[in-house]
Amino acid sequence: MGHTAIAEIQFADYIFPAFDQVRFISSLANFRYRSGGHFSIGGLTVRTPTMAVGHGGLYHSQSPEGFFMGASGLKVVIPRSPIQCKGLLSAIHDPNPVIFMEPKVLYRSAVEQVPIDDFALPLSSAEILIPGSDLTLLTWGTPIYHCEAALRLLNSPPPSLAPLVPPSLRSAKVELIDLRTILPWDIETVVESVRRTKRLVIVHEAGMTGGVGGEIAAEVGKRAFLRLEAPVRRITGWDVPAALQFEKFNMPDEVRILDGIMETLSY
Repeated sequence: MGHTAIAEIQFADYIFPAFDQVRFISSLANFRYRSGGHFSIGGLTVRTPTMAVGHGGLYHSQSPEGFFMGASGLKVVIPRSPIQCKGLLSAIHDPNPVIFMEPKVLYRSAVEQVPIDDFALPLSSAEILIPGSDLTLLTWGTPIYHCEAALRLLNSPPPSLAPLVPPSLRSAKVELIDLRTILPWDIETVVESVRRTKRLVIVHEAGMTGGVGGEIAAEVGKRAFLRLEAPVRRITGWDVPAALQFEKFNMPDEVRILDGIMETLSY
């Protein structure tokens, strides 16, 4: 009694049976509301590895965060790095149920000096990683690194890409934002950025149809429509199964992101 529950689902690809077993949508997301404030219940944190690493195939490469977007009462967090992971595990202290989705890249290639002492970052707070004024580039998790690579290609293209990157676009100031909490997401930070830059490109590994990017695009369109100078652009995984031999073509890489940025800047 009185202990905090922390569960683990070894891969997010296998989270779907928990829709019924743990009843994420119909029960877990509603527990705190049903208590009416009379007792503390529902503060379960579920950790699970998510996203692709390039060789996971059908059942180890999915990004299912979009399935939970309609679950009011639930929170979904996706960190980008070890320090962010520890700080955002403040989710354990949140009175609401949280699905903490850890990009698999964190297990293989991400290295940082993580604070030993208690360290907390706020949920539902996006972080501006690179300030800019010409375009907002919004993403979370593993694609953060692909977006950073795309911005380097934009500013200093290698000889093989130089003929394809107009010199007039190379000085563009792109604002890179890590959303961090997917549900409920930081509407204010994103909309304020788009109102300044007047352009938005959203990048995520999950397929476009039913993806988180569609919800963000709709909300930005409602709140900043008259400030937009280009349609909101989504760069995502394709709406196909993540077949092993084609996995690298399914993920939005730096070249696809660069292409989307240039099209949006040139609109």
